Amino acid sequence: MRIYYFLFVLFLSFNACCFAQDSHFTQIQQIEESIETPNIPERTINVLDYGVKADDAKNDKPGFDKAIAALVKAGGGILKVPKGSYLLKGPIHLKSKINLHLEAGAVLNFSDTPSDYPLVATSWEGTFIYNYSPLIYAYQAEDLAITGSGKINGNGDGIWATYKIREEADKLASRKMNQQQTAVTSRRFGNGHFLRPQLVQFFDSKRILIEGVRFENSPFWCVHLLRSNNITIDGISYDSQNKNNDGIDLEYASNVVIKNVVFNNSDDNVAIKAGRDTEGRANAATPSERIVVRDCKFKGLHAIVIGSEMSAGVRDVYVYNNEAWGYLKRGVYFKTNSDRGGYIRNINISNNTFKRVEDAIFMTANYHGEGSGKHISKISKILLKNLYFDQAENFGIVLEGYPKQPISDIRLENIQITKAKNALTIRDTEGVQFKNIQIGEAAGTPSSVK
Repeated sequence: MRIYYFLFVLFLSFNACCFAQDSHFTQIQQIEESIETPNIPERTINVLDYGVKADDAKNDKPGFDKAIAALVKAGGGILKVPKGSYLLKGPIHLKSKINLHLEAGAVLNFSDTPSDYPLVATSWEGTFIYNYSPLIYAYQAEDLAITGSGKINGNGDGIWATYKIREEADKLASRKMNQQQTAVTSRRFGNGHFLRPQLVQFFDSKRILIEGVRFENSPFWCVHLLRSNNITIDGISYDSQNKNNDGIDLEYASNVVIKNVVFNNSDDNVAIKAGRDTEGRANAATPSERIVVRDCKFKGLHAIVIGSEMSAGVRDVYVYNNEAWGYLKRGVYFKTNSDRGGYIRNINISNNTFKRVEDAIFMTANYHGEGSGKHISKISKILLKNLYFDQAENFGIVLEGYPKQPISDIRLENIQITKAKNALTIRDTEGVQFKNIQIGEAAGTPSSVK
């Protein structure tokens, strides 16, 4: 059913205390209170004591590696990076019980020479592979932190940017390996291939804190938490405008709070994922779950995204008290197709304000028109409440299920979109409830017949 102008009476409240009365607030508190934070010794090592020169004139990677090795030998601690500009011809590999602390004025400048980045176990758009090391990377570690008020610059607008138009063959090869269940150890990319690395990736890790720092100019995704848990991201910021510069990607991640983040990146602000296709469905025991996103400022391509790689499932997500501070293509975006499988359920997005968008709310089970119908995703138990949009240049609300698997149990309450080209599109849905919805100018008292 398609309706192009859809008006109900509006009653809209953005008072946080109202949300506190919501039945979901208890679950949110439980998630935040259960998250374990890193246990890192107070011991401090200064990188300048290990041959590092804060002048951007020489390769500081050897000195960083020596300082990290010294911290590991000592049992962990704080790796202090004072004010200055540091050239790193290769990645920083963090280990357990280390806090990479960037003081005010500290800038990490990573090289954009692909051969500087060795092969490591990683993931690329939902498929496990071996590829160029992320620029800051940890694998099977615990008690990790990146803190301070310095900057991390991935220099992704040079050589790495040229890889975007050359990646298609490698991207398709990785997906074929996923679908054919090729042994992960045989999925080797890196030099001679064109899949760009993430700026920061923690893989198979736990008790993680990322706080205060600024991320700029990533080659690919900015911060990727992969098969990790007990994660706190607080007060970080972005200026990263290259292709596929997602702000935060959570993949097979659990027990996560993202708060007080200022986004300004040229792709998804927060993207919640859980693996792709055959491999993702095989990892259904580790969905992305128990995630809170609050008190953030959105600007970029899409604010909150679930999918499209979500084959292991996404559940128990709470997004509240956020606001846009600039343009977004889409505010709320759920995307999957009939080859993914998995599910999206128990999602609560409440008390969020947006400025101008192209599409306000868009849920689709037909992402890019892909899918054979063999593995249909289930989208259900979604609450969208107290959402305000200044303007939707294209679609107001789109709910698009799959004929054999409708989107179900969707509640939209207290939503205002002051202007939209196309107000409402609903296809293949069940149990959709509307309460206090306004799209376009509010209706007043009907005029009398003259």
